[in-house]
Amino acid sequence: MTPGAWLDAAPSLLAALGVVLVPGLVVGAGLRLRGLALWALAPLGSTALLGGLAIAYGAVGIPWTPWAVGLGVLVVAVVAWFAGRWLGRRPPAHPHDVRARWLLAAGIAIGVTFTAARFIVYVQDPQAISQTNDAVFHLNGIRYILDTGSASSLQMSGVVGGRGFYPSAWHALASMAAMTSGAAIPVAANMVTLVIVALVWPLGIAWFTHQAAHPWVAPAAIAAALAGSMHVFPMLMVQWGVLYPYALSVALLPAAAGVVVAAPRWIRGEGPLEDGRPAAVLVGILLLASAAALALSQPSTLLAWAIIGMSSLIWWAVHHRKGDRRHRLRVTVLIALAGGIFVGLWFALARSTTGSHWPPFRGKLQVVADILLNGHVLLPPAVGVGILTFIGLIVSARRRSLRWLATAWVILTFLYFVVAAVGQPFVRRWLLGAWYADPYRIAALLPVTALPLAAIGLTAVAIWATTAISGREGRDAERFATRWALVVVGVLMAVWFAVAPVIQMGAITQGTFDAESRYATEEYLSDDERALLERLDESVGQDERVIGNPSTGTGFGYTLSGRDVFPRTWSHPASAEWRTIQDGLRDAARDAEVCAALEAYGSPDFVLDFGDGDPLPGRYELPGMSDFAGQPGFELVDREGEASLWRITACS
Repeated sequence: MTPGAWLDAAPSLLAALGVVLVPGLVVGAGLRLRGLALWALAPLGSTALLGGLAIAYGAVGIPWTPWAVGLGVLVVAVVAWFAGRWLGRRPPAHPHDVRARWLLAAGIAIGVTFTAARFIVYVQDPQAISQTNDAVFHLNGIRYILDTGSASSLQMSGVVGGRGFYPSAWHALASMAAMTSGAAIPVAANMVTLVIVALVWPLGIAWFTHQAAHPWVAPAAIAAALAGSMHVFPMLMVQWGVLYPYALSVALLPAAAGVVVAAPRWIRGEGPLEDGRPAAVLVGILLLASAAALALSQPSTLLAWAIIGMSSLIWWAVHHRKGDRRHRLRVTVLIALAGGIFVGLWFALARSTTGSHWPPFRGKLQVVADILLNGHVLLPPAVGVGILTFIGLIVSARRRSLRWLATAWVILTFLYFVVAAVGQPFVRRWLLGAWYADPYRIAALLPVTALPLAAIGLTAVAIWATTAISGREGRDAERFATRWALVVVGVLMAVWFAVAPVIQMGAITQGTFDAESRYATEEYLSDDERALLERLDESVGQDERVIGNPSTGTGFGYTLSGRDVFPRTWSHPASAEWRTIQDGLRDAARDAEVCAALEAYGSPDFVLDFGDGDPLPGRYELPGMSDFAGQPGFELVDREGEASLWRITACS
């Protein structure tokens, strides 16, 4: 890892910060938000706004450029500022607790620093590419936006020749960061991801915890400091997949959940507006923005949001069941309506995917032990956070206002238990199908409720210890306890980072662990192969097509060169013509069927030879697409080490 490379990437990082934060900050300030609410909700607003603009621009043919996006953001911001004037005045800020805000800032700083350090050490180089299957599609998606001028979720599938909806909010953000900074696609992708995992996530978890534990500030500061303490999120989503859109959606989830939890208080005039009726309008706007941001990032996260929302709503109804008959009827209708929407959404999202792809991988007692020890998906147990989480569960069960949080944790944990240990096909299809029954995706949701509970647990222990030892009480005890709790968390985080700067991901189906970072390995794309792909534009014309075995790394060719390298995803087509190509391309001069099959794919002019491939999951061995030396009908064009580019002359 070279620190200079990260310093060189600073302009791209600033661009990523601007894209992820600035649109939401400008619009949120216009809507009378301020403080932590403004900063935590800004990424939600930016994602919803840019994702929505991308769809609108794609529909009317406006190119996706910084100028067009800037103008769209300006128009929406002006509307928001006029709306803010109608919404009314903000209540005066509370001047008495400046120290609490400093403690909150300290907690966020600890969380940001630790999570950013984890990311940087794992990725190693800002130009590194995650050598994983999904990275091929996602990075090619950014290139597709740059080439076509459309970042619409209704047109993104065109990168692989498909049609229909594909959530492209992450691609919209990353492409805009690339355009505004001029950075290469891998650098822009890494900088946007760094902002998501190291800033969006700690801010969101701090604000969600603050709303959940209101009026406590201490748990919010501690939760922010603990933001990187559970490896299942955010770092696991940087390793697995790589699931850039899903990482964005989960990082946004705490802020979206905070809107739901804050809504009743805000409508009572205990939020950013003095009047409850305009506050209800503001809550409605924020709920719509949250739903849009999650849906345009990764729709399955809407279900986790709904679980938290339903838990909060049901416990609210339990606490407000008293009243006249009309009041009880309204509450009943509200619960029934929300429950119907919840079930319908679950069914629709489960049906919209290709179903359950993953089998269970642990015994039931083993999964219970994993949950108790915080050792999900074979990762090293995070015992300390696990203990604090269970203390927080006890505290939450005893406090009427926090029982919904414990309930949401139980439901999300139950989903993990099912995905890890229950093999019944119907259950996996309809309960887990929205996540493809992928244990990594479901495990990534657990910190959203576990970290607030852990922070509540640590706060309770710290205040009890402070009162018992020093005799302090009330707000003074809380501030003192929070200060020392943050010191302890910061020291333990630093020690943990020094001992284990990188935690490698386990492969649940093989029971093995990665030997090295998936950004540093050459098992997929070697340095020689990348060098050859990066200079393809010197040998291949703009309108010429290159083919290759995509699971050998050739799929990154479109990203790195801008040339038409096919296929643009990690897998190859499942057609009879492609089977003819993959089995016999090197015999094209002797087999007329091969040339006929090539016509089905635009009669490509070149082929990349990166070897036969390998039989790993998601990879393929295509022996007919390698070893062209000495074969009639092929001319060597370029070579770098064992990687080579050949012109196909057999069918000319």
